[in-house]
Amino acid sequence: MSTLAPTTPLRDRVAVITGASSGIGEATAEKLASLGARVVVVARRADRLQNLVERIAENGGTAVAIAADVTDTTAVQAAADRVEAELGGADLLFNNAGVMLPAPIEERAAGQWQHQIDLNIAGLMHVIGAFTPQLVRAGQERGVADLINTSSIAAQNIFPTFAVYSATKAYVTHLSRHLRAELGARNVRVSAIEPGIVGTELQSHVTDQGALDWLEGSKKSMEWLTAQDIAETIGFIAALPPRVNLQQVTIMPTAQAG
Repeated sequence: MSTLAPTTPLRDRVAVITGASSGIGEATAEKLASLGARVVVVARRADRLQNLVERIAENGGTAVAIAADVTDTTAVQAAADRVEAELGGADLLFNNAGVMLPAPIEERAAGQWQHQIDLNIAGLMHVIGAFTPQLVRAGQERGVADLINTSSIAAQNIFPTFAVYSATKAYVTHLSRHLRAELGARNVRVSAIEPGIVGTELQSHVTDQGALDWLEGSKKSMEWLTAQDIAETIGFIAALPPRVNLQQVTIMPTAQAG
């Protein structure tokens, strides 16, 4: 028996979610499917994507898994071509894949710097480049399409040892503003989501002891956001009337000061 919500404001929409194998991407895929969208989940871990697709189907939704590394421009284009061929193209893109690897700048952790730049910036651009033609066409045909990018409160606030990560997220926020000016007149809404601390796998990649200590202290002093909190916000943004574009949304734990 279908367990789709009684109201399905995203019915007939095709939503592509990157970084969908865990955390915010996974929760958002489930949320958008519950709102009626056909979701395409993209990440490297095929086994996790398959489990997600099966779970969405059990709950009455529709999902397709595409295993792809967003840093691989050829793989991303192949994913976009598949969405075009099988589903008629995307009209909602949640660009969510990313990594956070803080470290003091004097450590010269060049490999970590490059990994963050490759995934948070270059990967973002590969996905935007591949799917924007579909979004623009959907905006013309449907009257609305959505490009939603995951940034961070780190794009605005200062966190010692998070300089490179914060800079990549500042790029995401500023890029989103420019793309909104470029694409808004073509009925493509562009939004940047700037969460504070969210409990996801993102923290599990951190190796710097100072950053780990700071994260552990913050967990004891406040209740972190959940991936579901962000997913609810994405669903809200996508279901707004076509005339409404939330350009930039900052979502913070109530007790997080900065």
